Amino acid sequence: QVQLVESGGGLVQAGGSLRLSCAASGSTFRFDAMGWYRQDLGKQRELVASITRGGITNYGDSVKGRFTISRDNAKNTVYLQMNALKPEDTAVYYCNARYTVGSLVTGDYWGQGTQVTVSS
Repeated sequence: QVQLVESGGGLVQAGGSLRLSCAASGSTFRFDAMGWYRQDLGKQRELVASITRGGITNYGDSVKGRFTISRDNAKNTVYLQMNALKPEDTAVYYCNARYTVGSLVTGDYWGQGTQVTVSS
């Protein structure tokens, strides 16, 4: 059974930094893509950043230039370095890992979420 365990959330002042980590267990194969999504109260879940097994990254427009995603394939772990945080970055951040065949998602897994709160 695949499990994703996030860590690193917390409270930080605007302009500060946080680093999120997500460790995957229970998977024999490396995930084709791993990433971070976030959801604030009353809003839809949105993509923050994703990274493929080959290292291709994709960022949401609101975090480009401030956040950096990386992964350690050997450890099946993905990281999100968040710099220059803003109050609007406040949300629950969810780790995601998936298997794909072409554009078809064949396995989709989520962590329990970690709260990030940015005070002004």
